[in-house]
Order: sequence, then structure tokens, then C-alpha cells
Amino acid sequence: MESPADAVPVDGDGEVVDGRPDPHAGGPADVFARLAMELHESGGVGETVDAVVQFALQALNCSYAGVALAVRGRPEVPAATDPMVAEIYRWQMTAGTGPLVEVMQGRASLLVRDTATDQRWPEWAAKVRSLGVRSVLDVPLATTASIVGVLGLYSVEPDAFGTDDEAIARILARHASVAVATARNEATMDQAVDARKLVGQAMGILMERYGVDGDRAFAILRRYSQDTNTKLRDVAQQLIDTRRLPR
Repeated sequence: MESPADAVPVDGDGEVVDGRPDPHAGGPADVFARLAMELHESGGVGETVDAVVQFALQALNCSYAGVALAVRGRPEVPAATDPMVAEIYRWQMTAGTGPLVEVMQGRASLLVRDTATDQRWPEWAAKVRSLGVRSVLDVPLATTASIVGVLGLYSVEPDAFGTDDEAIARILARHASVAVATARNEATMDQAVDARKLVGQAMGILMERYGVDGDRAFAILRRYSQDTNTKLRDVAQQLIDTRRLPR
């Protein structure tokens, strides 16, 4: 019979007293509701993908997890639960082969049941197996427009990912895709607002110094931007910092 000392203390919301959430508390609906809330409250892309991999590590039958995002056409690794995951990703990026590469190019998940027997990417399988990984599940983070990244799940056990794991991973990936796309859109909007503020400040400097109106000040900034092949916000920033236009 289990003694009180052996019991795991949880509060009324299914949270372990030491602060770690029980990923299975309350059933799948509650699990993903909690995840959606955490992702919605994340402050940016980095915090969003970190929440994804930490949740995957708790909720799925994996030893390690990571996210690779497509940035300007190339994958980057902003979150991983172990440096080994980033190493696996970087090796595939350099070699141009492996499940990550194929998932980035398509829209389907890829499962490697055992790196000791899978023959699709022999060099990759040997590399991953040398790191102690026996099974891999890569799931695309996709929106209706494009693939924004890949969620990678790794286990030291062969055939670790069953049907339930795949289903949960796909649901997790859908939540993560929306969260990442939203975070990126918000970041882009923030950058646009910052750029408008910089241009406005630079226009004010030109208007005060040369006695020109707003239209003329903006035309001057745009001409310098075109002549020097420099982004308009960078021209504005240089004028603000140095009180001189770029040469």
C-alpha cells in the first residue's frame, strides 16, 4: 500500500506541487487547452518554440525534442531540450539529407522506427544512432500558406512512437504552427511600427534643419535610400544617430 510519503502531491488543477505540470491531468482536451494558453501567452517566437519542446518532452514518449524553423528559406534551431538535437539538425542542414530536409520540403510527417534498420538515409541513421537515438518522429509545423518549421521527437528506444504519440504530436504541431505564425506576424508588425517611428524622427530632423515640408523630407530620405541601396529605416537610423545622411 502506498504511503503518504510516496504519493505525488498535486493541487486542484492537476499541478504538481514542485511546479511541474502533469501533462496527462484532466484528459487530452485540458492538456491542449493548457498548451494553447501557454503558447498564446508566450512573448515571442523563441519563447513559443521553447514552450513547445518542453511540453513535447512531458506529454510524449520521447527522450529529446527540438524545433527547427524555416528562416529566409533555411532552417534554424531556436529550441532544443538537449544540444544533441541541434547537432542532429545541423548535420542534416549541412548534408542536405535526412527526414528534417524532406519534411521541410513537403507537408507530411516522417517516422523512423529504428535507426538500426531504416535504409532511407543510411549516413544520417548511422550518425543519429551513434548519439544513442533509435527512433525519430519529425512533424511539420505548417500553415495554409507554407511550412514554418519542424517538430522533432527523439527516443533512445526503438519503435518508441505509437499511433497515440503521432496523433498528439500532430495536434501539438498544429497549435505550435499557429502560435509561431502569430508571433512572427506580431514581430513583423512591431518592426514596421518601429520603422515608421524612425522615419518620422528623421523627417523631423530634415524639416527643422533645411526648412522643408514633410513630403520633401520623405523624398530626400527615399532618394538616399535608393542611391545607396540602403533600407529606408537604416537611412533614417543613421541620420538620427549621426545627424548626417549616408554618403
